[in-house]
Amino acid sequence: MREVTISDDMIRLGQFLKLADVIDAGSDVKQLLGSADVTVNGEPENRRGRQLFRGDVVTVGDDISLTVA
Repeated sequence: MREVTISDDMIRLGQFLKLADVIDAGSDVKQLLGSADVTVNGEPENRRGRQLFRGDVVTVGDDISLTVA
């Protein structure tokens, strides 16, 4: 599990995935959320505007697991 540090108290899922280099551009978020298994704290998520806070765990498919730090 990789930690990704944010500068504010909150970050949106789309911004977080870009910060973590999971996607190249913000416009890629919608396609990723539609085609991959994305979960936040174990719950399926398809909203790119979902608010994430420190300690949240984002998983993309079976290979990528990220913690908001």
